[in-house]
Amino acid sequence: MKRILKIVLFILVVGFIVIQFINRPDKTILAETAPDDITKHMQVPENVQNILKRSCYDCHSSHTKWPWYSHIAPASWLVGDDVTNGRKKMNFSEWGKISDSKKEARLNEVCEQITEGEMPLPNYLILHSKAKLSKEDKDILCRWAEEEVKKLEEKDSE
Repeated sequence: MKRILKIVLFILVVGFIVIQFINRPDKTILAETAPDDITKHMQVPENVQNILKRSCYDCHSSHTKWPWYSHIAPASWLVGDDVTNGRKKMNFSEWGKISDSKKEARLNEVCEQITEGEMPLPNYLILHSKAKLSKEDKDILCRWAEEEVKKLEEKDSE
C-alpha cells in the first residue's frame, strides 16, 4: 500500500512540474505608456486614470500586474485567459488603434458594465479587493465616459 501511495505521489509531482511548461500565457508588460494608450488620445483626468489603473488595467491594458499565483499552472491558465479575453474586449493601451465608433461603444459599455456590477469581475475582486468600485468611483467613470462620448459624437457631426 505504501508503495502505491509513493508511486501516485511521484506521478502527481511529476505531472505538476510538467504542466508548468504547458500553455504558458503571454505576460507582456509595457514599462512605458504606449503611443496608442487612451491617455494619448483622450482627455483622461488624473482621478479617472487612478480608478482605471486600480480597477481595470490588470485585464484591460498592457500594464498587467501579474501576481505570484499567475506563474503557477493551472492558476496561470485561468488568469492568462481572463487577461487575454479582457484585452480582446477592451485594451486601453491600444485605444488609438480603434475607430471612433468603437470608442463610443466601448465608453458606453464602461458605464453600463460598472453600473450593473459586471466589472470588475466578481471572481477578480475576491483576491483584489482594492479594485472594488465605490458608488463615487462609478459616478466619476460614468460622467467621464459620457463626456468623452459627447466629444466623439460632436467630432463625427463636423
